[in-house]
Amino acid sequence: MIETLLGGLLGGAFRLAPEFLKWLDRKGERGHELAMQDKALEFEKIRGAQRMAEIGSQADAAWNTGAIEALRDAVRTQGEKTGVWWADALSSSVRPIITYWLMALYCAAKTVAFVAALNAGAGWGAAVLAAWSEADQALWAGVLNFWFLGRVFDRGRS
Repeated sequence: MIETLLGGLLGGAFRLAPEFLKWLDRKGERGHELAMQDKALEFEKIRGAQRMAEIGSQADAAWNTGAIEALRDAVRTQGEKTGVWWADALSSSVRPIITYWLMALYCAAKTVAFVAALNAGAGWGAAVLAAWSEADQALWAGVLNFWFLGRVFDRGRS
């Protein structure tokens, strides 16, 4: 009797074993599919972020190109005449007037510094050294280079 009972139990266990293994296998497959879907979703997020960065850089490049073109047009049209005599005269006088005004202001400031040093009891040499600094030397070197080296480069372009 025990053999019959044991045979029935073992037969049932062996019959259920493949079903149990199938169930474990399906559970593993579902876990694997879920992990693969998570990886695919992560990959799509990265690819989407990369595409957005690419679109952003293309937009920046297009904007920069447009800005450079606008600047080029603005510089090119600055020298063009409008045909209105007073507007052309005013436009062509702006830079020289500002240059002369700043030069007069600079010379006045240096003269005041020189006279103040003389009034304070400094000699001529000390007054000149007090009014003339390294910044003044650099400024004048830049101005002289602009005017005289500019002519050399202008001749080379012609």
